[in-house]
Amino acid sequence: MSTATPTPDPGPEDISRALAEIERHLIDPPPPDTPDTTDAPPAPVEQDDDGQTRRVRQLRAEVAEARHLAALQIDDTPLLLDTPRVRKRRRKAHEAARLHLLGQDPAMRAWQAGRMRRILVTALMVALVLALAWSTAGVQHFAAEGAEAWSPAWMFAWLVEPFMSIALLGVVGARAYLGTQGRPLNDRKLIRIEYLFLALTLGMNAWPYLPWALAEGQQFSLSRLVLHVLGPIVAVAIVIALPIILAAFSQLDYTRTDDGLTGLSYSTNTGDRVRRTAAEVAPLIERAQVLITAGTLPAHPSAYRIQRALRCGMDDARAVRDALAPEAA
Repeated sequence: MSTATPTPDPGPEDISRALAEIERHLIDPPPPDTPDTTDAPPAPVEQDDDGQTRRVRQLRAEVAEARHLAALQIDDTPLLLDTPRVRKRRRKAHEAARLHLLGQDPAMRAWQAGRMRRILVTALMVALVLALAWSTAGVQHFAAEGAEAWSPAWMFAWLVEPFMSIALLGVVGARAYLGTQGRPLNDRKLIRIEYLFLALTLGMNAWPYLPWALAEGQQFSLSRLVLHVLGPIVAVAIVIALPIILAAFSQLDYTRTDDGLTGLSYSTNTGDRVRRTAAEVAPLIERAQVLITAGTLPAHPSAYRIQRALRCGMDDARAVRDALAPEAA
């Protein structure tokens, strides 16, 4: 017969300890249960069939890219290409050189001289017509002699200056045309006729305003006198200057530069390029032959290959290529 073992009653200390545990549990609940990974195996690394990881493939790609970039940076081919700005500047230089060479051509020089001569003759003839038209009013005042306006004498006075001007323009025009054709007309009789017409025009414009020809009560005015003789004076100056100008044009020699001086010269790398001779590029030819012997250049290299190997201009490279050609040997 068994007897039950009596359970001791909890004492006050056990009760207070239990209450403290319950209170602490309510205030700070324990964290949720997490799986224990201390003994778990490491996560597997992603690999391809060859056993290379993603990091290995990425690093291998970076190394390959760096090698390609290093090989391309050594090549100077991009530096040999002309930028748009360089091509634009070369095009302008080429055009300027072509224009200069064209300006040295005898036919072009003759055309330029003829064009300038026509412009000058036209301008002087227009100025002569305007000067004679300016003096028409002064001549009409002299010829009318105080006639009533719109009377026959007053009307016919307007015709005095035009018929003299037309005659003068005929003589001057003939001399101008023959001068443009290289046959200047310097006959003394024609020159005297010109001076006669000009003297009549100047005298009729100036006479009514001279001090001894003024009416009573009028005062002499120098400015008014100069204003009325301005047209005839300009006409006289044009008639004297025009034959001299045309004579100078007729003596031009279009086959030479001015005063026999040598014209401007440009480098052969601009304008119409003149191929350089073998003697001028002899050092480059020797270097090219050494490179051909060493196998760096082929037996018949192109101008582009020569330019890259010798670091020279394209014109020099072409000259070297021509010198090394089989037919040049």
